[in-house]
Order: sequence, then C-alpha cells, then structure tokens
Amino acid sequence: MTKSTAVPKTSPIVGRVAAADAAQLHRGLANRHIQLIAIGGAIGTGLFMGSGRTISLAGPAVVVVYGVIGFFVFFVLRAMGELLLSNLNYKSFVDCAADLLGPAAGFFVGWSYWLAWIVTGVADLVAITGYSKFWWPDIPVWLPVVFTVSLILGCNLFSVSSFGEIEFWFALIKVAAIGCLIVLAVILVATHYVSPHGARAEIANLWNDGGFFATGFMGLVSGFQIAFFAYIGVELVGAAAGETANPARTLPRAINAVPLRVAIFYIGALLAILAVVPWRQFSSGQSPFVVMFSLAGVAAAASVVNFVVATSATSAANSGVFSTGRMLFGLADEGSAPAIFGKLNRGGVPAPALLLTAVLLLTAIPLLYAGGSVIGAFTLITTISSLLFMFVWAMVIVSYLAYRRRHPQRHSTSDYQMPGGVLMCWAVLAFFVFVLWTLTTNPETLVALAWFPLWLMLLAAGWLVVRRRPGRAERYRRFQANLEPIRC
Repeated sequence: MTKSTAVPKTSPIVGRVAAADAAQLHRGLANRHIQLIAIGGAIGTGLFMGSGRTISLAGPAVVVVYGVIGFFVFFVLRAMGELLLSNLNYKSFVDCAADLLGPAAGFFVGWSYWLAWIVTGVADLVAITGYSKFWWPDIPVWLPVVFTVSLILGCNLFSVSSFGEIEFWFALIKVAAIGCLIVLAVILVATHYVSPHGARAEIANLWNDGGFFATGFMGLVSGFQIAFFAYIGVELVGAAAGETANPARTLPRAINAVPLRVAIFYIGALLAILAVVPWRQFSSGQSPFVVMFSLAGVAAAASVVNFVVATSATSAANSGVFSTGRMLFGLADEGSAPAIFGKLNRGGVPAPALLLTAVLLLTAIPLLYAGGSVIGAFTLITTISSLLFMFVWAMVIVSYLAYRRRHPQRHSTSDYQMPGGVLMCWAVLAFFVFVLWTLTTNPETLVALAWFPLWLMLLAAGWLVVRRRPGRAERYRRFQANLEPIRC
C-alpha cells in the first residue's frame, strides 16, 4: 500500500464539511491508550456482573458460550479494521457505512450506536448501584448514579488525552485484578483448598455436578444474551479512530490481540472461578468474581474485588460517554442532529453532546425505582443494548461486503485483509440470526426483542425528515468528495 504522512484535515466521526475554520477533534490518543481502551472494551460489566446470570443458566459450559461469541466478534473487528485502513479519511465505521451503503445507512448506524451506548451506560449505572449495596445495603439508589455520572462527565470535559489517560488506568486495574484472580485460583486448586462452606477447589468442579453441559442445549442457548452483552465495547478502537495518532499502526495491533484477550480474560477467568467454586453456588444477581472470594472465606479480598468490578462498570460508562459524545458531534456536523451538538470546547471535546449524554444517563434512577430487582433491570437493559450493537456490527459486515464489491483493488492491495473474506461475513451474519433466535427463548429478552423494530421505525421517520433539510444533499456530496483515499 502507498504511504502518506498527511493528516486528514477533516475530523467529525460521521460526515464532515471541509472548511478552514471547522471544529476539529484532536488526535490525542497514543498507542498505549488505544491498546488499553481495546482491553477495557473487552472486559466490562457483562463479564464482571452478567457472567453470574450466564453461569446460572449454562453451567460450566458458559466458557463455550463466551468462546463462540468471541470467535465471531473477532471477525467483525477484522472487517472493521480493513475498512478503516482502506481509507484513512474514514473516521469510524459510521463513515464506512455512509460512504459504501449511502447516507441513510450512516444515519441509521450513527444514531443506533449513539443509543446503544446510552443504554449501555444506564446498564453500567444499574450494575454500579448493585455493587454499592455490597458495602451499603441501604444506600439510596440515586446516590451512586449521580456520583458516577458527575465523575465521568468531569473526566470527559477536559480533553481526549485526559479521557485516554483515565481509561488507561481503569483498564490496567481490570487486567491486574483478573490476573491476580487466575493466579489465586491456580493456587487454591493446587492446594485442594476447602472453603468454610465446604466447597473444595478442584478441576473436577467443571463436570462433577451434572456434567460440563449440566443444563443441556437450551441452558446453553439461554446464556448467549448476557454473554453477548459482555463483548460490547470491543469496537471502541474503531469509534476512536478519528482521534488516534497513528491508526495504521495501532488499530491492527489492538484488533489482533483480541483472541488472546478473550482466551485470558473470559475463558481463563471463568475456568478459574468454576474450578474454585461449584457452579450451582453462583446467583444470577451477583458478580461471580466477588462470590468466589466470599465463598473462599477471603472477605477482605472480596471487598477489594467488588471495588474492582465497580471500577470496571465506571470505566464502561466512561467509554460510553466518550462514544456518545463523539457520535452526536458527528451527527450534528452532518446535519442529522441539532447544530449545537457540533460545537467543541477549548479542550477540543464536544461539551454540549457530553452534557446531553449525562442527563440521559440519569434515567437509570427511575428505572431502578420502577424495576425493583437490580438484575431484572440489568437483563432488560442489556438485551436492548445487545440488539443495538448487533445491528451496528451487522452493518459493519454489510459495509464490508459492499466494499469488496465496489473496491476490489483496495482489498487486493490491503496489508490487513479480513481472514475468510466474504464467506466469513456470511457466517457472522448467520451467527447473529442465531443470537436473535436465542432471545426468543426467554420471556425477559423476548420483550426487548419485540419492541426493537419500533426503534428502526423511529429512525426511518427521522431520516425522512432529515433528508429533506436544506443543504443535506450538498453536505453528502462534500462528504464523499472529502473521502479521496489517504492510504496507509
């Protein structure tokens, strides 16, 4: 591929108008930030809290569920990586959809990704409230929500480099915690530790109680919903491409490391937990990471791990605020959202968009009061979030198929081709259909699935309005003109 040291003059995530005085996002994320953001995206609330419910549904075979999802998600990321590196004027996968599938596709993907992170942020706040009750059972549910929203809003309002630095340390805490958990589990198993509750730590816990597939095929199927939610955020490296100093180098490194991260942080951590504690002792409403230390009689360590998982949820919400702010900024610049959200503050961050996000995250408070059960609210929200992310990821795959058809030369000269190509794309889409079917097998997830088409109908109505706005067609023509490829 030909190399260029030129930096694109345009910067919004969705569409852009080239102008000398146009507001520009700053390329303030270094390689170490992107690497840890990618790791943090792969270790979230879905693993730390949601895996408790997944274990209760699928038993020890939960590791198969996480492994299968991780396998297909990796190919989504590889498709996204090839797309973004085929033209460095693409600032995110939303630009890819708008260019390759048309402006309506960019509108649908941009707004869906925005809502996905709003919903995910609410789920993280629900989880944080549950973690807070570990220490303060009678704490008012609104207090953890308000405190967390205030904290992450402050982190995001300064500059993208401050966000990257904070997320770097958040992710480092998660990595260190899981590493310590795996080491401790190995020690407990090697010494045949017996907890105060009479549970012996041994590898045989993986099959002693009903076998490895203890809950049968339908139990395995039921585990896919929450497990799927655990992977959302891995695409953050693609959403942050517009603020990455050297995407041609950092994106492949971050994406290629995903299989190893899945093997260690998902499969390794869950195998460690299930070897120490028999699977039936995990409750769907608790973090298995905390439960493992509690049942092992290490109360102080359980409190530390609860702090870690609370930090993880805060990290996920922090990433959500970052993503929604940038996405709304891009939508505003393209003319698909009110113009005020296209403004940046002195730190080069979209402050109005971030403030709207913070306000919307506070909807977690009435949801918690209305929902009663934390895990019940968490299940409903995560199902909606999973559907939105599945839609976005599917559009990435469809964009890749269009790219292969329209730009065969770019693909043939790419240094970062997607393994399996078109055939693997269809396999990923078939897997998404399977996940949709799994949502119909549970009444709680079926409700969210039944309501999801309303969001697509709302988007369709919104597009009919937006497309008729004065200057919309001209904006899109300029957007395409600005996509003269800068190749890596």
